[in-house]
Amino acid sequence: MIEFKEIKKIVEALIFASDTPISENRIKNVVEELTPAEINNLVEELNAEYDQTDHAFRIARLAGGFQFVTRPELANYIKQYYKGKAKSRLSRAALEALAIIAFKQPISRPEIDMIRGVNSDGVVKNLLERNLIFISGRSETIGRALLYSTTPEFLRYLGINEISDLPKPKEIEELLGSPQEELPFSGEEVDEKIVEKISGLDEPEVTDDAAE
Repeated sequence: MIEFKEIKKIVEALIFASDTPISENRIKNVVEELTPAEINNLVEELNAEYDQTDHAFRIARLAGGFQFVTRPELANYIKQYYKGKAKSRLSRAALEALAIIAFKQPISRPEIDMIRGVNSDGVVKNLLERNLIFISGRSETIGRALLYSTTPEFLRYLGINEISDLPKPKEIEELLGSPQEELPFSGEEVDEKIVEKISGLDEPEVTDDAAE
């Protein structure tokens, strides 16, 4: 039987060694003695230790797993270090399409086109190539158009754990215009057209009964 102190170090090492968020099940495959609840408790204990010793990092819940992240207040220094090495940011057109997919998924390309008012072939292909969306099925309508949904990589890109953690569309403008450096696209001026198009995505649809 492994001692508790050793188990905690093993969990810490597994999270540290993983270059993508590691789930409780993956950890349990290595440390069979642990339950998912116990793994969560160990992570909380580790974070408490990091907070107490004022470490520059902590363990965050991202895309359904655990991953080490630096503290938000240090983001400016990290950005300076990686200046010129960072991945290219999404274009405004891609961000617009991605926001639509995130809030309306699963959704077909013709539906994305209808909301955006322009052809979205190129941006959808770009989002697929960047693994931010995937083909999640086919619609039941005529033509059986492909349906698109967001991927775990999308959650990692935004630094959230699950889709329900997304801000409401009406909060997008405030978030994207805020100085919160942990957002990959913070600090950029957001096209009013994007905000206008995504601001109504969570409004309830009007049914025939309501329209009468």
